[in-house]
Amino acid sequence: MSEPIYDIAICGAGPAGMALAALLVKRGVAADRIALIDAKTLAQASNDPRSLALSWGSRQILEEISAWPTAATAIEQIHVSRRGQFGRSLIDRKDYDLPALGYVTRYGDIVTALGAMCQRIGVASLRPTRVTALDEGGDAVTLTIDANGAVQTVRAAIVVQAEGGLFNEQQVRSTNRDYQQTAIIAQVRSSTPPPHRAYERFTEQGPLALLPQDDEYSLVWCVRPENAGALLALSDQDFLNALGQAFGDRVGSFTHATPRLGFPLGLNAAAHSTARTVTIGNAAQTLHPVAGQGLNLGLRDVTVLARLLAQGATPAMLSQYTELRQRDRSTTVRVTDTMARIFANDSPAQALLGLSLAAIDMVAPARGLLAELMMYGRR
Repeated sequence: MSEPIYDIAICGAGPAGMALAALLVKRGVAADRIALIDAKTLAQASNDPRSLALSWGSRQILEEISAWPTAATAIEQIHVSRRGQFGRSLIDRKDYDLPALGYVTRYGDIVTALGAMCQRIGVASLRPTRVTALDEGGDAVTLTIDANGAVQTVRAAIVVQAEGGLFNEQQVRSTNRDYQQTAIIAQVRSSTPPPHRAYERFTEQGPLALLPQDDEYSLVWCVRPENAGALLALSDQDFLNALGQAFGDRVGSFTHATPRLGFPLGLNAAAHSTARTVTIGNAAQTLHPVAGQGLNLGLRDVTVLARLLAQGATPAMLSQYTELRQRDRSTTVRVTDTMARIFANDSPAQALLGLSLAAIDMVAPARGLLAELMMYGRR
């Protein structure tokens, strides 16, 4: 049985996996030495309607590989507040001389742009294909793959798990927290939306985010599980009324909602690596959506890993990667985890949030630090 040999096999052809492949080629790795492996076809992934928040730093990464999605709505301001408390913070792109703080786009638009780029530069695409086994040796990793019943093996010097499930039964996530929250996802419209302004509204049950997208908002409303079922079962009008009561009238009244979905929330953060395997993106960390940092953190993983593997697909480079990414990962995980835990219950710390937001808004360096973390991460 023939065993094609690659320098780098990337398991997961989502945004992080395809961005890594494209950046590797831009850094000088031969396209035919990279394999992208995914259980879905590109057409299936491109039809995914989910909304994603991208930071300014993430746009820079995607533009470098000519994969910036054209259908993206700019976020020029971020308004942060606490329901029932005095104080708020407003982060404005004008304060940082940028065209936008971030953007909202659809998952399908990102993977369509990235997929087209990977095809154009000639990256090997093995899809729809599942990885069923992995055997790491001293000089390479052997992957058993199943393409609609056709089983074969491929070998790679380095294997990167970039999306979704684990590819090795020994990879066990050591950090796993249940926030006792469910995220209700929908697209909603309002009567008087301020253009290009995103909202993060903290309520007694969890954060409520409105992200501008076209002429609507992408809604992420985190509530306790016992209340999620009732909200999902409401009629559209009753749901809009409940949303208005929780959010307030800063965008007028809510006038329309698409069908709603609910997802349980938790933290999985245990980036796994061996001598010749490494996890990045969703495979390394699944964060609470409180600050919209999941994909942004994954793309920052990509930039560092691409730079190192372009110097050599070796265990030494993976070791350097783990060390270099520790500070940004730990800071982002800690910040989102702390915020999620505070707002998962009626902690007394919530009472201090209004004053804290007011203080941040009045002190420019504090506001700047918050903005930098959201736009670029910990550098």
